[in-house]
Amino acid sequence: MSKLFSLILNELGKIFVLKSTWAMYIILAGIIIVSAVITSTSNFIDTDKTYSDDWKTELQEENESLMTEIEEAEDDPFIESSNMSIIEENEYYIENDVRPYGYHAGDFTMDNLFLTSLISLFTIIVGGGIVANEFRWGTIKQLLIRPISRGVILLSKYIALLLFTLITVLFLIVVSVAVGAVFYGLPAVNPEIVVTRPDGMATSALIWETLMMYGFRTLNIIILATFAFMISSIFRSSALAIGLAMFLMFAGTTAAQALARYEWSKYILFANTDLSIYYNFSGPIRDEMTIWFSTGVIVVYMIVFIIAAWTVFTKRDVA
Repeated sequence: MSKLFSLILNELGKIFVLKSTWAMYIILAGIIIVSAVITSTSNFIDTDKTYSDDWKTELQEENESLMTEIEEAEDDPFIESSNMSIIEENEYYIENDVRPYGYHAGDFTMDNLFLTSLISLFTIIVGGGIVANEFRWGTIKQLLIRPISRGVILLSKYIALLLFTLITVLFLIVVSVAVGAVFYGLPAVNPEIVVTRPDGMATSALIWETLMMYGFRTLNIIILATFAFMISSIFRSSALAIGLAMFLMFAGTTAAQALARYEWSKYILFANTDLSIYYNFSGPIRDEMTIWFSTGVIVVYMIVFIIAAWTVFTKRDVA
């Protein structure tokens, strides 16, 4: 166990000693700050809106104003649709006695979920090279001459890749909360928020909702990283691993949706990787799919990826 721990630390050291890794974090932090600036200066989100203790009256007045705007818009479908969605949400707040706080750091952190796609790219790059680069640089021999099995060496690399993924996602969350608190404040530590589920609106604790949504995205990142890791181990080519993983990242979900009319499409990996669809209005590509079905499909694919990588890495001769 101590040897495995030392190998994991060694692999993490290899990752974080690279200037490109720190460049990734600088880019990520820069985008978060720019996003905060754009959000605070744009007209799409009223970041200055706050509510007093008499928030129910304020929401009722806001609904009356929105209804008046709909009437004056002369049946404009866009204004009617957007205003009615706000009215329904306000009514839900009132009926369920859930206090709104306006736009705050928690909302900003949830809005930054889109940046997990950038983390996917970072992790694919790391996963695609973590094994292949050892062969390209000729350092694989230095690892294999140690009195440690190849399986343990491969496991250490995979665990290091998973830890890098978790560290990077945690970095995104922490920086988003910090930047959001500076720009918008954080009126409550764990306020109740209103979310849209497939069966309608519901309430959820902010911390739980944040961890759940980021957790689902992290799982998606890990699946792509594992695929890149497998290709890197089998073909010893970081370019091939990165290229294929990035192609599947951008085209996998689209292809699964295009094939949704076929019953077998539910067994496609990328029809199941985003478990958050079971908690938002989009839903799965086929009605009979459930979160447990998708979880099972993911587990099967992950086992296949890991076994394939382990089999080739442990059996192949090193020239």
